[in-house]
Amino acid sequence: MEQMSLVYDSAAGDYRNLPGVETRVRNFGSSRGFQRNPKHTDWCLEIIRQELERVGYRDGDTLFGAPYDLRHAPPVPGQSSAVFSRYFRQLTRLIEDASRRNQGRKAILFGHSFGGMVALEFVRSTPMAWRERHIKHLVLAAPLTAGGFMQPVQYFASGSDLLFVPGAEPLALTLRPMWRTFESAIVNFPSPAVFGRRPLVITRERNYSADDMADFLAAAGYGAAAEASRRRAVPRMGYFQAPMVPTTVLNGVGNETPEQLVYWDGDFDAEPGIVNGDGDEAINLASMLAFDEQMRRQPEQNKLFKTIKLRGATHGTIVTKDWSLKRVMQEILEANRIY
Repeated sequence: MEQMSLVYDSAAGDYRNLPGVETRVRNFGSSRGFQRNPKHTDWCLEIIRQELERVGYRDGDTLFGAPYDLRHAPPVPGQSSAVFSRYFRQLTRLIEDASRRNQGRKAILFGHSFGGMVALEFVRSTPMAWRERHIKHLVLAAPLTAGGFMQPVQYFASGSDLLFVPGAEPLALTLRPMWRTFESAIVNFPSPAVFGRRPLVITRERNYSADDMADFLAAAGYGAAAEASRRRAVPRMGYFQAPMVPTTVLNGVGNETPEQLVYWDGDFDAEPGIVNGDGDEAINLASMLAFDEQMRRQPEQNKLFKTIKLRGATHGTIVTKDWSLKRVMQEILEANRIY
C-alpha cells in the first residue's frame, strides 16, 4: 500500500510515485501481458485474446497489447501527465511498428472499460494526419466516459476490490487509503451536466449531488483529493472532442446499476443502501446516452459512429460471456473487412 500510493504534486499539477519508488508496465506490446485478478477472473482480456487467435490473429505479429498503469488517468488538453505522455509515445511506436510489419495496414484499436477511455484519449491526442494514416477503427466495449458514473463514488467511500493484494482483508477497506490517492479513483465521478442536482449520496445530515463532490470528498475523510478533483476531474467533465475515426461503442444495458448511495448514519465504512437504475451494473445508462449524443453532434463523426446496446450484458462480462463476446468479435471482424 505504501509503495503503490500516489502523491498529487500541486506545483506540477500531476500525480507521481512516492520518492524512491519506480514502476514499469510488464510485457508492453504483448497481448499476453495483462494481469488477472484471482478474485474476479472475468476481469481480463484473456478470453477475447483467445478468440482473436482462434480466427487467425497472432501475438506479436497481428495482435498486440498495451497494458497501462491504472492508477493514473490520461490527460485532456491543458493537463500534464508524465506517465501517460510516456505511455502514449510507446503506444504510438507500437502502432507504427505494427503497421510497418503488416505492409502499412492500419490498426484496429480495442479498449474495454478504463482501457476504452485510454484508447479514446490516445486517439484524440494524436495529429489528424497520423490518425488517418494509422487508425482503421476504434472499438470500445463499455468505455468510461466524461459523464462519469456512480460506482467510483461508492469505491471512494467504501473501498474497491479492483486491485488484489494477497492477505489484505477485508480487501476493499484495507486498500481504501491507497485507492483514494489514485487519480483513477476520482476521474470518473458523476458530472453535473449528466446527473444534474439529483441527490447521489444520501445521509441523515446532508445529501450530495454531482455539484457537491468536493464536499463529499471531505465528508468521506479525504478532502486532500479536492484540489486534484478540481484541477483534473472537473475539466474532463466539460471536455469533448470527437476522435474523427470510424468508432464503434458497445454497452450493456438492462442491469440494476447504482444511481444513489445511502449512508444514512454517515458511516462510510459500512456498505451503503443502493437505489438502482439502468446500466451495465457499473456505468449508468444516462452516461452512455450522453456520450452517444456528444458523438452525434459532430456531423463528420456521426457518419463514422456506431453504437450498440446489448441487453443483459454487464460491465465485466461483455468481453467474456459467449453471446456478448460474439457480438464484440463481430464488430472487430467487420471493421477488419470493410475499410
